[in-house]
Amino acid sequence: MKILLMIFCIQIVYVSLLTMRTILTLKGQRYQAAAISLVEVLIYITGLNLVLKNLDDPKNLIVYCIGYALGILVGSKIEELLALGYVTVQIITEREDCQLADILRDRGFGVTCWFAEGRDAPRLVLTVLAKRKYERDLFKIVEESSDKAFIISHEPKHFRGGFWVKQLQQE
Repeated sequence: MKILLMIFCIQIVYVSLLTMRTILTLKGQRYQAAAISLVEVLIYITGLNLVLKNLDDPKNLIVYCIGYALGILVGSKIEELLALGYVTVQIITEREDCQLADILRDRGFGVTCWFAEGRDAPRLVLTVLAKRKYERDLFKIVEESSDKAFIISHEPKHFRGGFWVKQLQQE
């Protein structure tokens, strides 16, 4: 039973680190990803060694697989809690919602807006760049201010120019 628990815990830690390393690599944080990989490989070899030495008991392999699956969930949850990076949110709403840009700016968000033509009526389009950890707050503000708003979000990869550049360089 002790070996099963060790395999299980090792897998959860290993795969959580693997998940974090992969996410950091995708976000361009190579040095942090490399540092995590040092620990990740050590844990991986230790866990694999335990399983290979005890292949005669299929429970070890099953626990190894279950630990791997749970490690994915734990790693994803950790990344969600850390909310690394930025999000660009485009908000399309009725023109009458012009005060929405000022509300967002007063809350510290950078907002660029313009008027556009929708299928049925004129629209106001707002583009907001925010840290991912503030995405939910941003959505809540928009929903409270404009219940009919259409919202699209995505993660930008590169930044150049604009009022955010100085702030990003300081971080």
